[in-house]
Amino acid sequence: MTFHEGDFFKEPLPKVDVLIMGHILHDWDLKEKMMLLRKAYAALPSGGALIVHEALIDDARKTNAFGLLMSLNMLIETKGGFDFTGSDCRQWMKKAGFTRTKVEPLVGPDSMVIGFK
Repeated sequence: MTFHEGDFFKEPLPKVDVLIMGHILHDWDLKEKMMLLRKAYAALPSGGALIVHEALIDDARKTNAFGLLMSLNMLIETKGGFDFTGSDCRQWMKKAGFTRTKVEPLVGPDSMVIGFK
């Protein structure tokens, strides 16, 4: 595993097999989220994967209170940031070009969405 320093708004993402965005997308509005997903897709080889790790809101928006509160926090602290459901992220990934996606729950309120190119 290698950490790549840089500004993902100004520079291309590194050409690697797997990219991880941990608590990144929730900081930005939908336009910026989509830009980052498209940049990730462009950087990955065929068969590569993007892992989005967040405090995902459950699809029914009823059980992950932490995810809902985190979304409120993002709305207060950022210009356009918001948290989202796994279903939302899967749809955005597919729109960015990813062919297969899945949601995997993790310990606590966090989950990850994996998109495969």
